[in-house]
Amino acid sequence: MRLIALLICLLCPLAAQAQTDGQPSGTITIADSVTQDAAIANRIRAILAELDGFEEITVTVSSGIVTFRGSTLDLPTAQRLNELAGRVEGVVAIENEVTETTDVVRRLNPAVERFKVRGQQIIAFMPLALIALSLFAIIVVLGFAIARRKQPWDRLAPNAFIADIYRQILRLVFVIGGLVVALDIVNATALLSGILGAAGIVGLAIGFAVRDTVENFIASIMLSIRQPFRPNDTVEIEGDTGKVIRLTSRATILLSFDGNHIRIPNSIVFKSRIVNFSRNAERRFTFELGVAADADLAQAQSLALSTLEQLPFVLKDPQASVWIEAVGDSSVVMGMAAWIDQNDTNIVLARSEAIRLVQAAYDTAGVAAAAPAYRVLMESTAPATVESDRPHGAERKQPDSEPAPVQDVDAAEDEQLSRIVDQERAEKHTDLLRTNADQE
Repeated sequence: MRLIALLICLLCPLAAQAQTDGQPSGTITIADSVTQDAAIANRIRAILAELDGFEEITVTVSSGIVTFRGSTLDLPTAQRLNELAGRVEGVVAIENEVTETTDVVRRLNPAVERFKVRGQQIIAFMPLALIALSLFAIIVVLGFAIARRKQPWDRLAPNAFIADIYRQILRLVFVIGGLVVALDIVNATALLSGILGAAGIVGLAIGFAVRDTVENFIASIMLSIRQPFRPNDTVEIEGDTGKVIRLTSRATILLSFDGNHIRIPNSIVFKSRIVNFSRNAERRFTFELGVAADADLAQAQSLALSTLEQLPFVLKDPQASVWIEAVGDSSVVMGMAAWIDQNDTNIVLARSEAIRLVQAAYDTAGVAAAAPAYRVLMESTAPATVESDRPHGAERKQPDSEPAPVQDVDAAEDEQLSRIVDQERAEKHTDLLRTNADQE
């Protein structure tokens, strides 16, 4: 009960204040004058006659109490009557019985008047708007004309892609500059901050939506600047090997050795391990061959090394090398390596020819490993044994009378692929690679 009483005590002053809102305050005089009531009523009527929206309002005053009757377009207009009457001297209280009108004609007339006023304002504003629009168009056209010129953008940019980015930035600068000038003429520069803010929010949302595309675009810019490879270079990217055809704004295009096009997104190329086989002219090939387990390993090593060094396509520097790689069940594995100039020699054919000639030299010297053979005995009373790894009665191959001739291993196949790449590059496509660019 105490809590309820406390709430009632707190709410009573608030209710009293709500009832006195808009009412005049001050001391009420004892004298009551009809003349004063008439003067108050005439004064209020004169004020309302000068204001819009109070044409249907009637005013009566009795003993200093002002009563308003009638209708207005909206309730806020009716509430203004309390504020106005409360400022008149001699007003004791205010009775506001004004309601909101539902007359269609009265409610539409102000809207029609507003449309007329706005139409007149637009007509008066039109010449200034046309001047602002004309200046905006002139500035934008001038910026686009400058951006279309080849110089100085081609001279400033390392490639056509970067030059085009410079042009796009210049166009954007001129568009924003023209917009600022136009808004300043019409005295509406405050809109620019709102436009730029909205553009920033939209750009951020689009950036998150097309994050992969943006990443690919940035990777294209970096690759076009760094130039990690050149046209016709043989490279390996993410396990794909081929000759580089071109670098576009979206992807790196390779020509595989099977003649297929490989399109790799630049975002992957930029983050991947790139093996450029064409960066250095010297390239090493390796292979392994087996010799007989009972062979003279020093002789086999010397024979292989001399055979490799005598090959016309093998370079003297860096030198060829031969080593013992492993010991197998029935043979000893020899590892061999040699260097070639890949501009003149096809590495696949060179490796194939080196294997053939070293194997022929081993066969001639009688140190080549025989094919392993196993004797399988069926289940019987006799003990199961393996007599030998070599077939019974098998003998080593007799030396040939003459060494095997060296076959042609020139880079004709690579030249054919290079011609295909040149034909592809001859077509009119965007290419960010330069044949004379500095590589990282």
